[in-house]
Amino acid sequence: MRKGYLWIAFTLVLLLVNSVAFAAQGDKLIKVGMRGDDVQIIQRMLSDAGFFNGDIDGIFGTATLRAVKEFQRSNGLVVDGTVGRETYMYLERSSSEPGRYSRALNVIASAYTSNDDGNSNYTCRGNLVRKGLVAVDPAVIPLGTRLYIPGYGYAIADDIGGAIKGNSIDLAFDSRSDALQFGVQRITIYVMD
Repeated sequence: MRKGYLWIAFTLVLLLVNSVAFAAQGDKLIKVGMRGDDVQIIQRMLSDAGFFNGDIDGIFGTATLRAVKEFQRSNGLVVDGTVGRETYMYLERSSSEPGRYSRALNVIASAYTSNDDGNSNYTCRGNLVRKGLVAVDPAVIPLGTRLYIPGYGYAIADDIGGAIKGNSIDLAFDSRSDALQFGVQRITIYVMD
């Protein structure tokens, strides 16, 4: 009986923390010029999803605005640069590791943009090169496969590359500076169901 009360109390505390932790779950918009814990939460979620690489300082400035817009664009949301209920819900989903995946792969991940020498503006499947699309070896990861990549977010295997063989992937970025900052890393990626 006592365990039941403790469980209920614990659940109520979690619900209270979640409802207080982020005001955008209500009707409040988080937007440029704002400061505080709500902005810091957004920055952390954008960082976990691979869209923000600045300081998590709680200041909604131009870097945070750019990250919010990139996130909204890549998820098919209205690109207004504000974080309301819908954007927050998408951020919440994309900032956590996937619950269901068919396999995990250890890979060498590199980064590229359409502006790199020798690259096209389009993937081999005909989409504009942008964040959220990755180049793979189709013998290892079939084209069209959905992936989750920690520090980058959800992605689709949409391109191939001459140097991408075996357990190597190439992550598309929208800016050369973001691609250079990512560099080359050994990471674990998740192939979605």
